[in-house]
Amino acid sequence: RHWERAPLLVRRGDPGYYAGLFSTADFDAALRGGEVHFGTHLDVTSYAEGVRETHNPSGRALPAVVWDFYQNGCSLRLLCPQAFSSTVWHFLSILQEQFGSMAGANTYLTPPGTQGFAPHYDDIEAFVLQLEGKKHWRVYSPRTDAEALPQFSSANLTQAELGEPVLETVLEAGDLLYFPRGFIHQGDCLPDAHSLHITVSSYQRNSWGDFLEKLLPAALQMALEEDVEYRRGLPMDYLRYMGVANSDTVDARRTAFVEKVQSLIKKLVDYAPIDAAVDQRAKSFLHDCLPPVLTQSEKAQSVFGFPARWQDGGPCNVDILITKDTEVRLLRHGIVRLCNEEAGVMLYYTTENSRVYHKEEPKFLELDPEYTDSIEFLLSSYPNHVSVDNLPCETLEERISLATLLFEKGILTTKKPLAQV
Repeated sequence: RHWERAPLLVRRGDPGYYAGLFSTADFDAALRGGEVHFGTHLDVTSYAEGVRETHNPSGRALPAVVWDFYQNGCSLRLLCPQAFSSTVWHFLSILQEQFGSMAGANTYLTPPGTQGFAPHYDDIEAFVLQLEGKKHWRVYSPRTDAEALPQFSSANLTQAELGEPVLETVLEAGDLLYFPRGFIHQGDCLPDAHSLHITVSSYQRNSWGDFLEKLLPAALQMALEEDVEYRRGLPMDYLRYMGVANSDTVDARRTAFVEKVQSLIKKLVDYAPIDAAVDQRAKSFLHDCLPPVLTQSEKAQSVFGFPARWQDGGPCNVDILITKDTEVRLLRHGIVRLCNEEAGVMLYYTTENSRVYHKEEPKFLELDPEYTDSIEFLLSSYPNHVSVDNLPCETLEERISLATLLFEKGILTTKKPLAQV
């Protein structure tokens, strides 16, 4: 087998290691907040005698209903806990910067002596953090080369399909278990303790193949535009000698056809816009991202802490007064991506993203091409501040206009607060 990675178990020996990240009290608070709905944010599941079932009613997940399901042996899966917990949001926002890929999470609360899910494998890199109680885990290697680092998750599997586990353990509070894509896994609770864990996921659809799905169509489109060989007509009679029914036929025309296809595919490399395809991947990543969690100083020096308010019968401190001497920098280096697209120069950013995955459309600004150098200058200058007058725009008015626009979108911070609270 040529697996790139293997499961990893980390024993902490400290039940409070993850204290403050998420708890059953936080789970209960999310339910009482009134925003949790069955099927959208919460799944009620069970797995018994080889049968996995989902028991979601419709509508809001009321605490009395949810806890009754739990009391009757059902597992509870809270999807997107970062929407309800600022600590999980902060945790995942750090991880997404480290991984360069979306970091998501689900939390699982399982009653003693039960199992909520059938054995299966996932299309993500999974990190199981045991928050409370304990859980018995079994992890199995991919069964075939075709299941190594899979592009999609599996259906529910049966015990007869599994073989022997490569890792079997009981996770206790503070422990961590990692298993790569394609490793089959199942967890069940021991009779004497409930389990609360959070599964952090990353690297979904983030393979070379996924990148080529972006690159190859773009390369073909460019080849069609620039090379007449890709626009020439197919042989009039190719249907007679090509196709599966003719695959065993010895025919010079078949050989010539295959060689022509191979030569055109090889030439595609010359037309492959690799950097542009990377930018498109980055654009998708920025749509996946959680918004950044701000420090107190970042908030004070950005539009998010700007002291505009209603006072004495009207709004005050509304004007954002940026001058040529104002010193600015990007809020974070990874929050923007400049993309040259058919429609123009687009600046994609994360500062207005939702904490709920893809709740809103991608956030972007369409910029005048002459602002490209200024964006690149801000990126290369980070984390240092630069004066607005040093932005490489033609006029001072354009420098101030660009800086004001980026500040209003939360993309820029200033070295000193623009207005005192």
